[in-house]
Amino acid sequence: MIKMPKRENMLSRRDFLRTTTAATAGTLLGGSTLFEGVARAAFSEPEPEEVYLNPRISLIIDDVGYNRSRVMPFLELGVPITFSVLPHLTYSCKLADKIHADGHEVMLHQPMEPYDRKIDPGPGALYLGQTVQEMNSVIVKNLESFPFAVGVNNHMGSRFTESQNKVAESLKVFRERDFYFIDSFTSSNSVAFETARQLRMRSAFRNVFIDNVWDKDYICSQLAKLKRHARRFGHAIGIGHPRLETVRALEEFFDGAEEEGFVFTYASKIVYT
Repeated sequence: MIKMPKRENMLSRRDFLRTTTAATAGTLLGGSTLFEGVARAAFSEPEPEEVYLNPRISLIIDDVGYNRSRVMPFLELGVPITFSVLPHLTYSCKLADKIHADGHEVMLHQPMEPYDRKIDPGPGALYLGQTVQEMNSVIVKNLESFPFAVGVNNHMGSRFTESQNKVAESLKVFRERDFYFIDSFTSSNSVAFETARQLRMRSAFRNVFIDNVWDKDYICSQLAKLKRHARRFGHAIGIGHPRLETVRALEEFFDGAEEEGFVFTYASKIVYT
């Protein structure tokens, strides 16, 4: 059985280039197997033998803000990419401005407490020991730099995302701003996506980390997993980082995948509502 997904809000690479040209002129889990079962159980995803034509793929590039030169090649790919920007870093604001000006979608990459207390999640982080007022203050300060951000996903957060109460308290701030939420799933015990759904917040979860290993061949194999997931379920979300190996792999991936009928779109177009 073949199903055709709705085509609203989909952009081909050619359409995206045309749109953005006009506008400017004027560790972690690497596979998707664990969460395929979650998706099927919660949202009645299709059975494996069903295949989607024109499945949608959303690529999120995390950890934006450390380095400008590593991000620029991703902007030149001519494909809708969602960029998740860390708060209060040297290039955070300038890169967010550039990404937005180029017509791409901007998310806040919200730092959250990891299990390893020796690892610093960075400025603007949320911790289990914070009060509701303290968390709200941190989030508001983070968002002041990105007035055009439309979504949020967690940076680290293996400890934080396992606390339903803390996740709920923090997500309410974003829900009030009509943000969508992507659970990066840095912990297999994360309750963040489930909590966002209970809050009736637009949300989704990461299916594949594409570049845990800094090797082009590995990244290509992870992108192949992403395509298989999208073909099977109609959509897939992959998370990568601003690395040379990643952009080189994506250059090849985008050309071949679009010829196979895959459609690239922003994370906001794949969230559950």
